[in-house]
Amino acid sequence: MKLALFDCDGTLVDSQHVIVEAMTRAFARGGHVLPPRGRVLGIVGLSLVEAMRELGDHDPDFPAEAMADLYREAFREIRAEPGFLEPMFPGVRAVLDRLAAREDVLMGIATGKSQRGVAAVLQHHGLEGRFVTIQTADDAPSKPHPAMVLQAIEAAGVRPEDTVLIGDTSFDMIMARAAGARAIGVTWGYHAAELLNRSGAERLIDDADHLVPAMDQLWGIARERN
Repeated sequence: MKLALFDCDGTLVDSQHVIVEAMTRAFARGGHVLPPRGRVLGIVGLSLVEAMRELGDHDPDFPAEAMADLYREAFREIRAEPGFLEPMFPGVRAVLDRLAAREDVLMGIATGKSQRGVAAVLQHHGLEGRFVTIQTADDAPSKPHPAMVLQAIEAAGVRPEDTVLIGDTSFDMIMARAAGARAIGVTWGYHAAELLNRSGAERLIDDADHLVPAMDQLWGIARERN
């Protein structure tokens, strides 16, 4: 059995506008200057407190935990507003459908989101029950620590070498390789392709249609084209 382990923000769904808006509100309410948009998106994937520490330049006087609480408050507000959407990236739904139809593949999630945040995404897109393991910032140290992947491997009952982590950030690639798993970087997310390569990506995917063949290549599976 194989495990396809997906990151969420930047890989399955495009949350950048929501993340930036929530950060904007949190920093304004906390009385701090928001770093540039590129820096904000660069921390996507880290657990929230660690992300705030990064945005605060690891200044010991920067109130990372309080800022994380302000972000959560702002995100909840935005989620309740009319028109809220974290859209799936093009082609990703078809990938999930294709993998769900296979008897040799399980699917999981490893994300810096909270369990509550993941549940909201899955409910909105009708994906409840698709994933045998959901590892979040509530359950493990922040990426790139390998705990999320190791816990997912144990929960799914597979081997590290039979696990492929699909993500859009350097944190995902480092986390996967540290856990002994394979790593595929997708370029439609928030970190540049060059950074994904440097961080251990074994394949880079520009189009979701190419994702399943790339996974099968890493697993060494020869499959007939449909």
